[in-house]
Amino acid sequence: MKKVITVFVLAGILASCNTSKTNATSENNQSKEKTMNNKEIVGTFLGAVAKQDAETMRKFANADYIQHNPFVPSGLEPFIGLLPVLKENGTYAENVRLFQDGDYVFMHNIWHNAKPFGADEMVAFDIIRVDENGKVAEHWDAMTVLVKETASGRTQTDGPTTAEDLDKTEANKALAVSLIEDVLMGKNPSNITEYISAEQYNQHNPQIKDGLNGIVEAVEYLTSQNNMFKYTKIHKVLGEGNFVLTVSEGEWNGGKKHAFYDLFRMKDGKIVEHWDVIQEIPTEGLAHNNGMFGFKN
Repeated sequence: MKKVITVFVLAGILASCNTSKTNATSENNQSKEKTMNNKEIVGTFLGAVAKQDAETMRKFANADYIQHNPFVPSGLEPFIGLLPVLKENGTYAENVRLFQDGDYVFMHNIWHNAKPFGADEMVAFDIIRVDENGKVAEHWDAMTVLVKETASGRTQTDGPTTAEDLDKTEANKALAVSLIEDVLMGKNPSNITEYISAEQYNQHNPQIKDGLNGIVEAVEYLTSQNNMFKYTKIHKVLGEGNFVLTVSEGEWNGGKKHAFYDLFRMKDGKIVEHWDVIQEIPTEGLAHNNGMFGFKN
């Protein structure tokens, strides 16, 4: 029960509720919101959550938002009532990366004092869709426990944070899709060197070492344990310049369905860095039927 309640709190951060009453002040605010880009809208909304500023949260989000965290019902008002739980635990999010692709803002976050979520520290990817009116409209996420000691010696979140090569966004998104379809879906796994740099590949999955050799070693081990993960469908691909986030569905650990969030950094037409979050897709105690995916475009 505690886990369900506190996961509800987390996803509620990205939820929405009724807009405030219309008056001269709100009209000015709405005009200002329309001039903000999506990153600024999302940042303002999440900043309001951190401050427990319910009024601002209502201004920047829709009442009929769509929630894809499986344990969280729609609507923000129940969440507002639970905001003191975050305050009591001292739980807060540290944003590491924030990118934008059209209507979508995607983030790489560390949650501190996060025992309510299952561990002291958690790593998460969050995606928020902002609608044509500049309102928070939809949310997806995946979380995993932060690991202190990793195979590569890197953390799950360190590395570059600023997007470059903005004119190459679409080419980099296509590169990520090709990697998943050829290698992770098993169509042409021998083509891995066409996508991943043989000179540099910084790995942030805590169980895998750097470089192509690290991937080969991990695959050999998982295969020997009859526990190799299998990607079955790509649900969404988001990118800004040399950073691309893919959201995929697959099977792992005895055929259980999982959500795979993979963030890639590209350089000169090759993938040179990788971060991920893998979360099992629950089948019980669901708060809605939206699923963890359900991207419309």
